[in-house]
Amino acid sequence: MPLLTALAIAIGIIAVPVIWIFLGPLAPFQFQIWQCFLGWGCFYHCGGKAAGLKTTIICTVFGAFIGALVVISAGYLGFMGSLAVPVAGAVGAAIIVLAAYIPLLSAIPASVYGFAAIAAFILLKGAAPLEALPPTVGSLVIGALVGWFSELAGARLAKPV
Repeated sequence: MPLLTALAIAIGIIAVPVIWIFLGPLAPFQFQIWQCFLGWGCFYHCGGKAAGLKTTIICTVFGAFIGALVVISAGYLGFMGSLAVPVAGAVGAAIIVLAAYIPLLSAIPASVYGFAAIAAFILLKGAAPLEALPPTVGSLVIGALVGWFSELAGARLAKPV
């Protein structure tokens, strides 16, 4: 079977229990299925395999931490009025880009996904940054791991028997 077809089948099957787990058992812990999907997609965007898994986890978690620090910092920049959040966000974006000099943090889009994931969580839920960090990081990491598992399952299905 072609790899793309095998991946479609594997991902479709794996999505059912993953979505159920996020909407059921993990819901009280504020884990978010959409953040899981960001991590899952980022795994493939980063090339898949062990290297893509490592890059996804490291960079999305880094981006989430920077995003949390941006929101915290914006609170301390209140004297800047309506410029507090844009200035803090610009500094955070610059940090993400400059961090790409470090090979482990070189996947700028993956770091941006983590940044966006926590920012959206905070905006949607009205959560404090440190309250949003554990479920965001957990959801992104689970998504990366699910991506890795779906890649293995797709490869297994694609192999002739």
